[in-house]
Amino acid sequence: MDKVRPYSHALDRLRNAGLRPTRQRLALAKLLFDSHDRHVTAEILHGEALDANVRVSLATVYNTLHQFNEANLLREIVVDSGRSYFDTNISDHHHIFNEDSRELMDIEEDSIGLTGLPAIAAGQEVSRIDVIVRVKNNR
Repeated sequence: MDKVRPYSHALDRLRNAGLRPTRQRLALAKLLFDSHDRHVTAEILHGEALDANVRVSLATVYNTLHQFNEANLLREIVVDSGRSYFDTNISDHHHIFNEDSRELMDIEEDSIGLTGLPAIAAGQEVSRIDVIVRVKNNR
């Protein structure tokens, strides 16, 4: 029986996306992709990296998340001007954002219906539609 190396899944993902598998990229990819789909901020991932004894700066985490987003390994979800989450589930789906807990949760794509779209300029096409439903506790 073949043994799977601890970083083989992360290594394959990086190589398939055309990214050079540096030590830091590998470590962050392992943290991101070796479990279930989830939403993380750069600060959350940085904390997880430090807890796992991965020496990486917050700036490197930000840069890596943006590189992963550009390589279509992640999807960036901007919830407000100063806060982005990175979603490991890159399939078409929407989100609920709890403004009190700052939690981002998935909504299945077929749970939201759209009745129409604005006219799109010639030579353009819709690449994706993102819906974020914002909720907060009653006070």
